Amino acid sequence: MTNSVRLQNRIIRWIDIRFPEYPSVFKDWTCKRSLATLKTFPCPRDLETYTVQDIVDSWRIHMQRAGGYTGIEKAAQLIAQAKRSVGERTAVEEAKADLKRLIEEYERITTMLEQIEKDIEVLLSEIPMAQQLRTIKGLGKIFTAAILAGTGDLRQYAHGRQVLRKAGLNLAESTSGKRKGSIVLSKRGDSSLRKYLYLATVQLVWNNPVFRKLHEHNLQEKKMKKQQSIFKLIGKLARILVGIVQRGEQFTPEKTVLDWTEAA
Repeated sequence: MTNSVRLQNRIIRWIDIRFPEYPSVFKDWTCKRSLATLKTFPCPRDLETYTVQDIVDSWRIHMQRAGGYTGIEKAAQLIAQAKRSVGERTAVEEAKADLKRLIEEYERITTMLEQIEKDIEVLLSEIPMAQQLRTIKGLGKIFTAAILAGTGDLRQYAHGRQVLRKAGLNLAESTSGKRKGSIVLSKRGDSSLRKYLYLATVQLVWNNPVFRKLHEHNLQEKKMKKQQSIFKLIGKLARILVGIVQRGEQFTPEKTVLDWTEAA
C-alpha cells in the first residue's frame, strides 16, 4: 500500500507538470479510459494531430467499451485541452519513458494487492468468528483481518478493555522522576492493532449508522471533541467485538442503540 501511494503521487506530479489540464477531463486518473490514455497519449503533443475517432480506436486496444457518448465526449475534451495546454514540453521522450515505467509498476502492485485481498478473503472464510465480525456494516475484510491478526482468538478475552490494553489504548499516568504528569494513552502495546482499531472506527463513523449516531451524540450532547469521541468509540468497538464473539451472535444495531440509550 505504501508503494502504491508513492507511485500514485509520482504519477499525479508527472501529470501536473506535463499535462496540468488533464484532471479536468479525468477526475480519476486510475479509471480504465484514463490509463489507456496515459499509455497511448501521455503528452498534449501526442493528441494534437489525432481525431476523436483515432483516440477512441486507440482506447479499444486497452478496453472493451471505448466508444459511445462518453468515449466521444472524453476524446473531444482531451483534444481541446491538449491544444491549450501549458504543460512542460522539454525532454518529452524521457518523460514518456518515465511515465511508462511508473504506470507499469503501479499496475503490478495493484495486481499484487488484489491477489492479497483474495487470499485474505479465503483465510477469513475459514475463521468462524470473522464472519461474525463482518456483520458489522463498514468493517471490511482488511480491517477484520488486521484486528484478528493483532488480537488472535477473541474468545480468550473476557472484556473489551483487554483488547484496548493489548493495543496500548488503556489510560496511564505520564510521569518523569518526581513529576506527576497527566493521564494519557499508555501506547504500551501492539502499534499495528492500535492503528487498525483507530482506522476501523473512523471508517465505521462514516459508513455505519449506529456509530455515526454515537459520534454525533458525543459531539452534540456530551460536547466532546472529535478525537475524544473517536477514542471513546474505539472502546465501544472493542466491547462489541468481544461481546458478539463470546455470545456467538451477529452484530445487532438495535441492541447497540438500546445499550447506548440506557448508558446515556
